Order: sequence, then C-alpha cells, then structure tokens
Amino acid sequence: MRHLLVFPERDSAEEAAETAAEWFPSLGAPTVVREWLAGEDDAEDAQWVVVLDDPGAVLGPGDLDRLDALAEEGEGWREPG
Repeated sequence: MRHLLVFPERDSAEEAAETAAEWFPSLGAPTVVREWLAGEDDAEDAQWVVVLDDPGAVLGPGDLDRLDALAEEGEGWREPG
C-alpha cells in the first residue's frame, strides 16, 4: 500500500515527511516529490507529494486519521497511491 500526502507548498511537505518518519519509523523515510497536475503548464500549479510506502499495510485506521490530520495542517490531503 502506498499513501500520498499532497501539499501546495514544499515546506509543508518536508515538515510532514519529517513528522511521518518520526511517527512510523518502520516504514522508512518518506520521499518528497514534485508532481504537476494533469493539463497544467504552469510550474506554480505543481503540488508537493509525500510518498509513504507501507508494503505490509501496517498502518491502521487510527494511523490514517493521523496522516489525514497531518495533511490538513499543511493545507493538503491524503490519497491512497
């Protein structure tokens, strides 16, 4: 399972990645990447995505709620990958 936390700002994404790494050390370090929205040509429309790989699906509903709240703090959202 892969979870994506999507943010409008790089700083928010990097802070969320650090927090997620602290909360879930068994998942390893999340990756922060820049993702352009389909059909968007302007670099300002790019989103910052924190990629959390959870191959064993160890994150439960409570953990996902924490990730949702973390994303919302940075004006973002969580998507399953």
